[in-house]
Parts: sequence; structure tokens; C-alpha cells
Amino acid sequence: MLVLEYKVKGRRQQYQAIDEAIRTTQFIRNKAIRYWIDAPREAKINRIALNNYSTALRKEFKFVEELNSMACQAATERAWSAIDRFYGNCKSKKPGKKGFPRFQKDNRSVEYKTSGWSIHPTKKRVTFTDKKGIGELKLLGKWDIYTYPVKSIKRVRLVGKADGYYCQFAVDIEVKTEQRTGDGELGLDVGLEFFYSDSNGHHEENPRFLKKAEKAIKHAQRQIYKKEKGKNQRRKARQRYARKHLKVNRQRNEHSKRLGRCVCKANALVAYEDLNVRGMVKNHCLAKSINDVGWGLFRHWLEYFAGKFNTTVVAVNPRFTSQKCSDCGAIVKKSLSTRTHKCSCGCDLQRDVNAAINILNRGIARDGQSRSNATGVGTSTLLGATLAEQVLT
Repeated sequence: MLVLEYKVKGRRQQYQAIDEAIRTTQFIRNKAIRYWIDAPREAKINRIALNNYSTALRKEFKFVEELNSMACQAATERAWSAIDRFYGNCKSKKPGKKGFPRFQKDNRSVEYKTSGWSIHPTKKRVTFTDKKGIGELKLLGKWDIYTYPVKSIKRVRLVGKADGYYCQFAVDIEVKTEQRTGDGELGLDVGLEFFYSDSNGHHEENPRFLKKAEKAIKHAQRQIYKKEKGKNQRRKARQRYARKHLKVNRQRNEHSKRLGRCVCKANALVAYEDLNVRGMVKNHCLAKSINDVGWGLFRHWLEYFAGKFNTTVVAVNPRFTSQKCSDCGAIVKKSLSTRTHKCSCGCDLQRDVNAAINILNRGIARDGQSRSNATGVGTSTLLGATLAEQVLT
């Protein structure tokens, strides 16, 4: 499945209609969650039951009837996705919270299936034909959607962002593999000092996008509270603040995408750390820096491009990778401030490079870990190292 995104241009009334459709989607999803919660135990609530419930909502509320019927079903499917994920976590006995479905308060998108929209023959305009009054929107972008047949478009999604509204087309095509430029093997050790250090001795600099933009973001945030509540100037100040965060998010995403593509294109095997990032950010001293570096996003793009270039990616347990000597295998205890690995066997390496070599060796030996590819399915190994050691390695 390929997702092509365009920015849409329309009139103010059309933007208001999009907002109304988004609020309706949130209403249907929350009502479906409430319907599941209030249902008696003997009642079997599944995807079909929730789809039928959307039909009942269309009869009860006029503003729900104005939304396309398949868009209403897509809203209940979002509710079922949250419910099904909760059931799956309970059955697998996932440690900690199981993710009980919550009511949504900040929905930003409405999704149409194969009806409720039509695309212009030039494929530069899209028209939404339900009773919400969205109408025809102009598409701005460079993606070549005109190269794909209309029948291959399975979903159309309108998304509201800080800098405007976007239309996303989910195109059902088979992802084609590309030729690799090399067949090397690489181990990656991510960290905060460097974005990652590889087993070849290369250090990729940590861009620190949030830290660089933090001064401007804080200034924009202070301007919000200087404006009177309910006034137009306060709304504009909030938009300026949101756009700065959106820019940082896009920079981080593009950086991870570029590096993930380069790494997978040049190597036949890539081994990386299976980090529990969600647990690591509980350290409040390092949470902002960990979120800024974006390890989880980088792993996502690694797994995606692995399928595109037919590269094997392996997630390994990072325990003791910084303490173990990559040459002789001896354990060399070192403090967190020690950035050089020196062993009695004569091995003298930068700490992160030594860890990257150990990660590569574990990846080659598979170390009991399963492989993953572009389907996004990876391992979920629990870490045995301390939190501080995980961060600095």
C-alpha cells in the first residue's frame, strides 16, 4: 500500500465543512466505544456489530447521516481497531497497561473508502460528494498520482495539520524491490552523543532538531498567553506555535528516512539494538533528548527500506554490548563517562564503535532473535541493562 499526500486548497466554508466531517468521525468513534463498554457480557461485539451500529447512528442523528455511509463505517473501524488491540494485549499477557480503549478528543482526520468522493480526470482536483458540503478541492503537490488507475485508490483521507489541510490517497500497489549498491554487513549503536555509530567506525551526528528550535518554540508559546482568550489573535498565535512543532517533526522524519534508505541500500545485513524506548523516556532527565533523537522512527524506516532493497534487518538484545570486548569477548567494566574501550588484549576503540561491532556479531549469529523486514514486524525483547547504560550506548 502506497500513501500519496497532497495539500488541498479551498474556500473557508470548505475548510469548515472538513472540520465538521472530522468532528463527526470522532463522535461516531466515541459512540462506538461507549456502545462496546455498555454492552452486556453475553453480547458479542465485533466489527460487524459496530458497522451496524453506525447505521443506527445515521438514523438517530442528522449530522451523522450527512457523512458518507462508508466514512461512518471507517470511523467505527477505528473504534474496533482499538478494541481488538486491547483484546490482543490481554490474550498475550502483555506486561503493564493493556491499552484500554479511550475516548478521543483530538481527532484530525476523516477517512472515505471507495465512495463519497470522485477525482477529476486530470487528477488535479478531488470532489467529495456527501452532504457535508466539502465540494471540490484543488490538489497541490508533486506526487504522480495520475500514473495510477482510479480503481487502485482504496482510501481517501482528509487530514488537518498546523499548516493547512491535506488529502491522502491510499493506493493498492505492490512495492517493487530495488537493486542494492552493496552487500556489506553493518551493526548500528544508537545514542545521544551521536545519532548512531556503526561497526565500520563511522559516527553520524545527532541533528538535535528540537534543541535548535527550542528557543523559537518557547517564544511562540509565550505569545499565546499574552493574547486574550477567545480572540482571533490568540488563535493565530496557537497556529504559529503548532507550525514550529510541525517543522521539527518533519525534519526528524526526513532525517530518519534518508539515513534508513542509505543504510539499507548499501548493506545486505543490518543489525540494530532492540531498545525499549517507551520505558527509557520514563527517565525525566533524558526524556526530551531521547524523544528528540527519534530512535523508534529510525527503526521504522529501517524496516521499511529493508523490504524495498531486500535487506535483512535484525534486532538484537543490547545487553553488555558496551562492556564486552569485540575482539576477545572479555567483560571490561567502564563508567558512563568513559568513552574509550581499552582491553588487556590490546583492543582500543571508541566505546560506541565497540558496541556496534558486538551488535553486528550478535546479528550475524542471530543470537536467538528473529529477523524482520518491511512489514514492520520486529522483535520485542525486554532489556536487561540499566537505563543509563541503554541511553549512552
